[in-house]
Amino acid sequence: MGEFSALSTDLTADPQAAAELHRYAEALLAHLAANGAAPPTAPGFRDIPGYWLPPAVQALVSILAGDDPLEPLSRAAGRDQQQTALFLCLALAVAGHGSRIHASWLGTAFGELSLEQPVTHGQRALWLAAARGAYGPAGKIFVLRKLDALAVPDHADHRQWVQALAPGEPTVVVPASLVDFPEMAELPELARPAQAAARLARLRARCLEITSTRQAEHDSSTPLTNSAASPVTAWHEDEPLAVLRSLIGLGGPAGPMASLTSHLLDDLRPGADPYLAAIALHVAAPILRGVAEELEADSRLEPPTTLTVSLLGHPIALLPEGPESASLAEAEAAIEAQGTLPRRAPWAAILLVVAGVGSMAGGVVAGWPLAVMGVALLGLAGWQLWRRRAAIASDARFVAARVAELKELADGAIWALHAYAREADARAKQAADDSAELTRLIRRGPRAA
Repeated sequence: MGEFSALSTDLTADPQAAAELHRYAEALLAHLAANGAAPPTAPGFRDIPGYWLPPAVQALVSILAGDDPLEPLSRAAGRDQQQTALFLCLALAVAGHGSRIHASWLGTAFGELSLEQPVTHGQRALWLAAARGAYGPAGKIFVLRKLDALAVPDHADHRQWVQALAPGEPTVVVPASLVDFPEMAELPELARPAQAAARLARLRARCLEITSTRQAEHDSSTPLTNSAASPVTAWHEDEPLAVLRSLIGLGGPAGPMASLTSHLLDDLRPGADPYLAAIALHVAAPILRGVAEELEADSRLEPPTTLTVSLLGHPIALLPEGPESASLAEAEAAIEAQGTLPRRAPWAAILLVVAGVGSMAGGVVAGWPLAVMGVALLGLAGWQLWRRRAAIASDARFVAARVAELKELADGAIWALHAYAREADARAKQAADDSAELTRLIRRGPRAA
């Protein structure tokens, strides 16, 4: 489109005429945005040879007054057909008279869309105006056909579109049956169906949000129809007016141009303009249908009959009738090995006993002090043996408690798997309903918004 590069006429040749033209054009835009009409005073500017804007402004004023615009329109189009068409399409949309445009003007003003080239500000402004109904159903259909012709889904990364539509997806979905065993929800065999069903439900909710948006809920923020004569400062997005100001030489729209895919992904994200979201959802419909079918198929995956889970750090094979005895025995042996400290023979206590007995025997000959020392040595030996026995008993209690906990967890995991299997039918049915409803919603297309 050249993005407003058609100001090739040398306006410095007649600066007074250019100043008069810009003053009137600026006043005209302000009136259009405020009440949809031209200024009450007659246009006070002269024609500038070779410049499309003066006759385009005259043609716009004639259209708003109900007069024949053919003569100034022909002059403007002869000087720059595309800029003239863009100016008239956007100005009439801002004024709330988009229905007065000629059918051919939109095609001329819009130009060609491309996946390889950025969307121009003029194209985006027309896109926005058409999405909000400024040109009636025909304008919306025009934009849809432009987008359909590019076959965007054939060049799209499906994950990118799903992420845009429903961002912030949880990394793990824990179904009700696995609340007590959340680590089991991370196992691929159990995670995939639950994750697929949850993702499908979120996509359905987002599509319902987009397609159920009513025009009346957004009249205050998107008054392109100008039925309430809302001032331009109340607009939620002023791209059309910014482009019009660029066309008349009052500065360009802020920010760089973006790619077609970037615009569509942004339009799909939560919080985006609902009218643009409806258009983007139509473009993404083939992608979403395929994703919905895949997610529904994943949600129907049968839970495994046997599963190996980690309980207390030990792999336990779970069977429908209970934990596998071999894996449970291995885990018990590992717990016993980890919970029982290796101990050598109580040689120190044995030596104390021998020394104590020897001292007591010597005390018979040497006197009572030696006998007292023997008793003390025997007492110390007994205390050491008692501590050893207490430690062995403590290890045994710990091992028994851990084994009991392991068996309890294994039984609980078995019951959780049974509950998960019972949930599978309900989950698959809900996923089928979500997929059918999502398909129905995206079939409605942008008409709903």
